[in-house]
Amino acid sequence: MPDPVALKRSLSLPVTSFYGIGTIIGAGIYVLIGKVGAVAGLFLPYAFLLAGIIAALTALSYAELSSRFPHSAGSAAYIQNAWQRRWLAQLVGFLVAVTGIVSAATIANGFVGYLALFIQIPDYLAITLLVALLTLIALWGINESALTVTVVTLIEVGGLLFVIYVCRQAPVANAWNQIFAFPDTGAWAGVLVGSFLAFYAFIGFEDMVNLAEEVRNPRRTLPRAIMIAIGVSTLLYMVVAALAVRTLPVPELAQSAAPLATMVTNAGHSTNFIGIISMFAVVNGALVQIIMASRLLYGMAKRNLAPQIFAGISARTQTPVVSTVLVGGIILVFALWLPLTVLAKITAFIMLVIFSLVNLSLFAIKVRGGETEAGVIRYPIAFPALAFLLCVALIGFQLIA
Repeated sequence: MPDPVALKRSLSLPVTSFYGIGTIIGAGIYVLIGKVGAVAGLFLPYAFLLAGIIAALTALSYAELSSRFPHSAGSAAYIQNAWQRRWLAQLVGFLVAVTGIVSAATIANGFVGYLALFIQIPDYLAITLLVALLTLIALWGINESALTVTVVTLIEVGGLLFVIYVCRQAPVANAWNQIFAFPDTGAWAGVLVGSFLAFYAFIGFEDMVNLAEEVRNPRRTLPRAIMIAIGVSTLLYMVVAALAVRTLPVPELAQSAAPLATMVTNAGHSTNFIGIISMFAVVNGALVQIIMASRLLYGMAKRNLAPQIFAGISARTQTPVVSTVLVGGIILVFALWLPLTVLAKITAFIMLVIFSLVNLSLFAIKVRGGETEAGVIRYPIAFPALAFLLCVALIGFQLIA
């Protein structure tokens, strides 16, 4: 039988919003901006904008679904409620868990590039120590974990503001009229491929819904927190992406293992400050993924979609111990096994498939109609339909490309 101890419902709107901002911002802008620039070129801001639009439409679906079904199982619960197909809900749930694991492994790889600015130790040792520490924090308790995420999120947002401030007067590599010129037919291929990779930078909002049983008044709080997180993150991404291609030649940006540090160096400032902040940002994203994947397995076990061992809760810390330890161990294996870009592409592809199914599930629920509970937030049916088509189109283009 599952442990009778329940998760602790204590997270407010500000804390939940910072949790989302922290996981969205982390690896996307601090690690992947150079990789996206390698394929999108001068049109790097357009790649982030397109990815942000697709993510925002899908985020609206998650916002409504989290209000309708405030359960820790997240996407798996939504699929089950839409079609009552146990096998499909299980498949989606485990795919989401896999993306959280692969995403955290991606972030752990990115951590190594910034750590090398200060100390030279073997990559495998740095990754192992990082994953072990974050797993222990996730086991500590949701209040402690969320407080850690909130504090680090404030630090990483401060880091981005610092980059924006020092780079606004840096030597110019490319003019604004080149960066914001409308891409021609040939350039759109790079923008679309870049947006596929940049999409990885926006998927943190999906992590937020797995906190539904630890958020106060989730029907109201979660939708608002999701949209706040997407809005703030997209704004910061656009500004930093534009400054990146304005101040650095694209080849230099693409080759950098620590792109924001390279931008700051080019502006004539020391990398120490941004290097430390970047490590915080990368660590933050990995911690959130560990929390997300462990809560997802817990929520699925409660709904009999996963082995009951994952439903166990520690009476002392009120955290799912078995699922957290398992997630941490698998993250370590992936982080030591696969390179950064491969991990990011795997994550983005799987999440696009999941987002397509989630958007379609909301569309089906809306078409079916029926009564909804008081306080549920609802958006026009056109939103999930358009989000589904955009996700499928992006998957199709990537497969062809």
